[in-house]
Amino acid sequence: MNVFKLKKGGDRRRSRDTRAGPVPCEDVPVPSLTCPPPPSLPVPPGAMGGCFSKPKPVEVKIEVVIPEKERSKEEMSPNGKASPLIYKVNGTARHYHLEEHPIASNPYHNPKDVVEASVCHVKDLENGQMREVDLGCGKALLIKESGEFHAVGHKCPHYGAPLVKGILSKGRVRCPWHGACFNISTGDIEDFPSLDSLPRFQVKIEKEKVYIRASKQALQTQRRTKMMAKCISLSNYNLSSTNVLIIGAGAAGLVCAETLRQEGFSDRIVMCTMDRHLPYDRPKLSKSMDSHPEQIALRPKEFFCTYDIEVLTEMQVVAVDVKSKIAVFKDGFKMEYNKLLIATGNTPKTLSCKGKEIENVFNIRTPEDANRVVKLATSKNVVIVGASFLGMEVAAYLAERAHSVSLVELEHVPFKKFFGERVGRAVMKMFENNRVKFYMQTEVSELREQEGKLKEVVLKSGKVLRADVCVVGVGAVPATGFLKQSGINIDSKGFIVVNKMMQTNIPGVFAAGDAVTFPLALRNNKKVNVPHWQMAHMHGRIAALNMLAHGTEISTVPYLWTAMFGKSIRYAGHGEGFDDVVIQGDLDELKFVAFYTKRGSRRWRVGTRTAFHAESRRSDEVVAVASMNYDPIVSKVAEVLAAGRTIRKRDVETGDMSWLTGKGS
Repeated sequence: MNVFKLKKGGDRRRSRDTRAGPVPCEDVPVPSLTCPPPPSLPVPPGAMGGCFSKPKPVEVKIEVVIPEKERSKEEMSPNGKASPLIYKVNGTARHYHLEEHPIASNPYHNPKDVVEASVCHVKDLENGQMREVDLGCGKALLIKESGEFHAVGHKCPHYGAPLVKGILSKGRVRCPWHGACFNISTGDIEDFPSLDSLPRFQVKIEKEKVYIRASKQALQTQRRTKMMAKCISLSNYNLSSTNVLIIGAGAAGLVCAETLRQEGFSDRIVMCTMDRHLPYDRPKLSKSMDSHPEQIALRPKEFFCTYDIEVLTEMQVVAVDVKSKIAVFKDGFKMEYNKLLIATGNTPKTLSCKGKEIENVFNIRTPEDANRVVKLATSKNVVIVGASFLGMEVAAYLAERAHSVSLVELEHVPFKKFFGERVGRAVMKMFENNRVKFYMQTEVSELREQEGKLKEVVLKSGKVLRADVCVVGVGAVPATGFLKQSGINIDSKGFIVVNKMMQTNIPGVFAAGDAVTFPLALRNNKKVNVPHWQMAHMHGRIAALNMLAHGTEISTVPYLWTAMFGKSIRYAGHGEGFDDVVIQGDLDELKFVAFYTKRGSRRWRVGTRTAFHAESRRSDEVVAVASMNYDPIVSKVAEVLAAGRTIRKRDVETGDMSWLTGKGS
């Protein structure tokens, strides 16, 4: 083991003081290995999150238990095992081995925590079938594929969807609600959204009966956090230097940090955010507006401390010097980095009309914003500007709480560009049936106040709406203004341009999330911006893998969802610029599936074994799908598209969708 010893006013020095005992993470005062910085080093005033706090005038001894593989790696001579990567930390070369991971623990080390039960006969399941089975103290998902049985957790760790209703395809199961994918052999997550994987259980066959042996605790939690490395080189750093700096603490930033640790990365990782909170589930701000920060946190504080992921909250980066590899913060603090991820997301647009600064006019950006709106809107008059996803979700959430909800939109139908006019009208009717009043094809010209607070919203049509609260949801712009002089490639709309490996034009600088455009394989590598929660997760993972030189390219199918009045619309693919919509089902009953098609060009190879020529054929192809009350069809289409198969318009026009039917039971 390594022990770091620090005295107030001294510097960090590595010692082998074996007399020191372990220090619980929560008792250590600063992030990661949590040694307070020497007084001579600048301390960023907003530093907190994870385990940040003010240094205490006491001697602190920290025990770091290093996995055997990591210990042997650190003690290895320069002429020993070859190292594929060498990171420079404050000028000191440090070897890092990609193939080395922390040693996995035995999930059955406690006999009292183990249950074993016979769950079915071997002939009860056909290949390609799934079944929920009860072990007495919890359920598992039993799967048969290619003649082999597998058992994993039966609930998606994201929001608890029953995976038995999902899609089984080529060694993985896809969640029916939000599209997360899990490997059936390992339980590992392969596509998002979800930070955790599924627990995997042992399966054996005896006398033609299928037995499952499982941890009782895993059956209850239905989730598994992957093994992760910790930082073992803190003594090589001062406070103003890190190996990996992540600007932004949303889904992309957090998944990047976690992936690095899962891959065995054991150097320093620092995340910084303008937010006052640790990473949280941002989509819930408009879907569950009264949620408190701790209720929607993606990880608890202890997680960041345990895995040495440092978080600087309320810290804004205002410039990046890519030549010197230095990030400059608003307060003047500077941090040197080796690898950089920019995942700053978007900034909400504001109104430009007279009175826009009046009190009680909100952009929903933080939990405090959402909580404040709910409190002020209860039994009051609410005006929402913009029929965006955020605007519509806020309207749905407040409809039963407010005295009145009015929605102002420039288009004549909500979601027209995204879902099409027919689906948009069906959604609009659902809102009108729930007392939401629409004012379409108009804009806000003025906000009027009384005693400093909002009183009325004046529309360009001349209509005056009573309003105690106004929520603005008119879109967003990428938060990349601080990069204009950096040399990082930014397009005309302000998006960071990256390749399939999430790399910018600057070596060692990566970008992810809502602020980027990237080549989407589904659309012939067209550069697109996909501001979806699921996509941000995948961006973060791909960026992390390529920081470690894996050479991994992004190939996921975009997946999103929206929830309104207890109903969800699920969507997969990328339908931007669609030419037509094929609808099956009943829009009036809100039970439908919509296929978005676009005329495309496919190149087919025809000819003999020795002579080939290319022939272009044009056909209408499905590029996206949306559904309501039609699960798991969106997940099925996503899986078909992910496999590289083409769905043609004629395939979905007949109404016969048997080719999409799964075999869950």
